[in-house]
Amino acid sequence: MAATKKPHATGKTKPGDVSQRVGVEQIRSRGVNVEQLIEKLIDAAGAEFTTYYYYTILRMYLAGKEDYKEICEDARLEDRAHFELITPRIYELGGSIPKDIRVFADRAGCPDAYLPDSPTAANILTVLLEAERCAIRTWSEICDLTFGKDPRTYDMAARILNEEVEHEAWFIELLSMERDNTVRPSGHFRRGAPGDAPYSKNRGFYNP
Repeated sequence: MAATKKPHATGKTKPGDVSQRVGVEQIRSRGVNVEQLIEKLIDAAGAEFTTYYYYTILRMYLAGKEDYKEICEDARLEDRAHFELITPRIYELGGSIPKDIRVFADRAGCPDAYLPDSPTAANILTVLLEAERCAIRTWSEICDLTFGKDPRTYDMAARILNEEVEHEAWFIELLSMERDNTVRPSGHFRRGAPGDAPYSKNRGFYNP
């Protein structure tokens, strides 16, 4: 009896060759510029890592605004989770994050979310809002680059994008009330604890 043909058993990567990655071979064959994607992911990871750091400082200066502080804490912990999600994908694609943290921070794809000289609640919320908007632009671009070509990276990017869009809505709601006394509901519901993001925890990539 003739053996059944196995059409996907072999490809360009030779059996036992550990210098090549079939996962990379496949997305490259579908039109992904892998080197460009790695660079964009490193820049995005740098932005998530530095934002986690800066949000730590911003959160400290929201004393007396405990509702604002809790939502800032959610966004802060989710950015850490994003960094921890992105980094393994960079290595799977054959890349690596910089060995020098200063180089890594300088590569961040978004401006640093510095504490304002006048750290009022409205000024801090403005910084938080603009940081989320930069993240939305970043992850929308990565979604566009990988849609229909790299399912693994696209799934990761889309889930992060979902959270960044949610964060923008939070900070629009808070800034609108704090600065303009205008109601623009975000649709935010309280979570069990700060960082219990519905997209992160329930969909399998929140890492407390």
